[in-house]
Amino acid sequence: MNKNRQLKEAKVAEIKEKMEKSQAIILSEYQGLTVEEDTELRKKLREAGVEYKVYKNKLVALAAKELGFDGIVSYLEGPVSIAFGYDDVTAPARTLNDFAKTHKKLELKAGIVAGDIYDGDKVKQLAAIPPREVLLAKLLGSIKAPVSNFAYMLSAIKDKKQSETAE
Repeated sequence: MNKNRQLKEAKVAEIKEKMEKSQAIILSEYQGLTVEEDTELRKKLREAGVEYKVYKNKLVALAAKELGFDGIVSYLEGPVSIAFGYDDVTAPARTLNDFAKTHKKLELKAGIVAGDIYDGDKVKQLAAIPPREVLLAKLLGSIKAPVSNFAYMLSAIKDKKQSETAE
């Protein structure tokens, strides 16, 4: 087997491994971004815990087909970058979408979340979901509110009884 084919097979295996580990995979078109803008984007993605790569579309298509993600192949045209989210499902979409708001050259094309193929519009909807930590804080706040109200009510009843007995 020639060396070039071995390198390509190794890249396909690497892409497949990243796709299998990822909770969310977001494809974006980055053509027109300057080097400084691309560096800024990579920094923001790194801070969000997202891995950002550019691979040959043909190799990504081979990996996607092997994993049963045939629906994503149609989005692999032109210069496409891939953001892999391993921990937070919404982090890649949110970070790319926030960056795209100020840099019109970046376009969200598609994504794979929990095995489902998302088009660009669904990826933008996914980006609107707050981070996991914010959702957990809201959940805890909603659980805590009734308990706090009950404690305030008991305290008010105690204060009222004390004021009645003092009279």
